[in-house]
Amino acid sequence: MTNLKQVLQDLRAGKIAPFYFLHGEEPYYIDLISNFIENQLLRPEEKAFNLTVLYGRETSMQNILDAARRFPVMAQRQVVIVKEAQELSEWNSEKARQMLTRYLERPMPSTLLAFCYKKKIEARWLTAQTHAVVIETKKIYDSQLPQWIKQYFADKGYQSTDKANEMLAEFVGSDLSRIANEIDKLLINFTDTKTLITDEEVARHVGISKEYNAFELQSAIARRDVLKAMRIVNYFASNPKNNPLIPLIALLFGYFIKILQIHEHSDRTRQGVASLLGINPYFAEEYLAAAQSYPREKAIQAIHFLYQADCRTKGIDTTMEEGEILRELVYQLLHL
Repeated sequence: MTNLKQVLQDLRAGKIAPFYFLHGEEPYYIDLISNFIENQLLRPEEKAFNLTVLYGRETSMQNILDAARRFPVMAQRQVVIVKEAQELSEWNSEKARQMLTRYLERPMPSTLLAFCYKKKIEARWLTAQTHAVVIETKKIYDSQLPQWIKQYFADKGYQSTDKANEMLAEFVGSDLSRIANEIDKLLINFTDTKTLITDEEVARHVGISKEYNAFELQSAIARRDVLKAMRIVNYFASNPKNNPLIPLIALLFGYFIKILQIHEHSDRTRQGVASLLGINPYFAEEYLAAAQSYPREKAIQAIHFLYQADCRTKGIDTTMEEGEILRELVYQLLHL
């Protein structure tokens, strides 16, 4: 396997391999590399004859390799990209695997052939090949999202606060492509890289209410701030399309799982909790306070209430509207 950043650096430097196999559960990185290959390695006038984009569902291994064996036309190289390669029907075919293996023994030096396989592939397809660059892209954990966001801002030349990173992670979720798109849109509003991106800036430009969001509801529940929690609940209930219940339940479920982890952990110092949960020590105090407010038995009961609410959102044993389910859930959590 090859380091993703190194692959991009090599491509930018013109160190180009004849074969790239991009696979894994995180499509963002696969798209990042394949888009660079598609858009940056050929001049505009070269693309008409030297860029071939195939789709797994519509092609075959024979067609792919036939395209790869062609010579470039009035250019140094040609590029062949197989998008959605996981939909190619021949992945269970030994014949197709042997065809690809034979090609990789003597690949066309003037062809860059790239497979974009948006799943984890079987190891037998990844036998060591001298000329192959293989990248596996793995999903990052939710606890890693704020740090990923911080690094994305840094790569763009900006610094961001921990709360801004946490807010974006909570609001956008774990879709890295969507997070990157939201950050790119946000940064259009700034020309000075010395600008510090705060939660106020995120709220202003990403369309998150600074006062009425799931992040604030979570904090209000942790502090047992009944007035603020119910004010947010009423806001959510009046705007159900913009505040769907299922992602909110998932967020709170993860929160109480972390509280339960703290109770099962021996090191309950600020640094110990930060290390356990993979969070910035800045947020460890809130989790420690929440663990005090919700002892182990109450955290378990909270998870049970969240499970019941999740079932109700799916129409199991109830005909309640989402707003009613949310009000009852938050009331239960606050009065444990």
